Amino acid sequence: MAMEIELHEVTVRQVVEGYTNHGEEGVYGLGGKLDIRPQYQRNFIYDDEQRDEVVRTVKKNFPLNVMYWVIRDDGTFEVMDGQQRTISICDYVKGVFAVDGNFFQSLSKKFQETILNYKLTIYFCRGDDDEKLAWFKVVNIAGEKLFNQEILNATYAGKFVNEARAYFSQRNCAAYRLSKDYLRGEPIRQEILETALKWICDLKNCSIEEYMSKHKNGDAEELKKYFRCVFVWVKRLFPIYHKEMREIDWGKFFNRYGGKKFDVEEITRRVEELRDDDEVQSMSGIYKYLLTGEEKHLSLRTFDKATRKIIFNRQGGQCAFCGKKFKSHDEMEADHIKPWSKGGKTIPDNCQMLCKACNRRKGNR
Repeated sequence: MAMEIELHEVTVRQVVEGYTNHGEEGVYGLGGKLDIRPQYQRNFIYDDEQRDEVVRTVKKNFPLNVMYWVIRDDGTFEVMDGQQRTISICDYVKGVFAVDGNFFQSLSKKFQETILNYKLTIYFCRGDDDEKLAWFKVVNIAGEKLFNQEILNATYAGKFVNEARAYFSQRNCAAYRLSKDYLRGEPIRQEILETALKWICDLKNCSIEEYMSKHKNGDAEELKKYFRCVFVWVKRLFPIYHKEMREIDWGKFFNRYGGKKFDVEEITRRVEELRDDDEVQSMSGIYKYLLTGEEKHLSLRTFDKATRKIIFNRQGGQCAFCGKKFKSHDEMEADHIKPWSKGGKTIPDNCQMLCKACNRRKGNR
């Protein structure tokens, strides 16, 4: 079954009837039947020029871009696309601001009627969650683009999204205060909520769509508790903060190592030791290395081209292990004779050229 889409014309007069604008608390029109700013929508606001240009377009009776309303199960509507255009028009009619020096109330009655009778072109959309998700992605959306998480919030709008947005997506929200030093992303752009969902879905081996669909009409307590556990674990395990900790996908490491016992004092000592090691090129990789034991995270210093060429010539183009000859140093790999983990440094005296096969076999020996 395809998404049901019907083209309608709705006058400004109809939309502005019963209009209320309480900012983040909600914006409604059409006699209370139109949710202009649904809970899942970002609190984006046009600047004055954008806002005024919408009103000028209506005043000139020029067409605005088509808008999209979703029909809810109870027969009311929510704005999928057109939030700021609708708010701009309604706020102007209600006398919130003037355009080109004129408030709506200062216009002639005839001019006021022209604006109130202006017809907005609107598609009414109805469908199940899968159909809505597909349609959001197709539309996505003239003007200020919806982010992927906003599309998902719209598709699975309900109790879960409302609670999740209150915790993860408001300015200075609880999740932001908890994670701002350890996680990149702005709550208002849904980035923290999206990250939390990615992490818990990694743990549960499901997609974000599956998780949101399952919890649509439930609360967000599981997600909030999980998110808090991640950062309690991080702060306990790494008590000394460094700015590079913002570069790490903490939830995915928590999912794999959160149940493992670590010696916090030893971890703390090793962090500082590795930060002072000039062989280590990735500061954020230190934390990944200490959790996984994989040296690749450290981006250890490598031998430069000049050193590789010198050692290649010194070895007569032969692999130091198997003796196979090569025409160029580019066909071989530079290896630490004494590995970094055993105190070896990236200096010419600790370099040997190996064929790729021998270097793989040698590993960290």
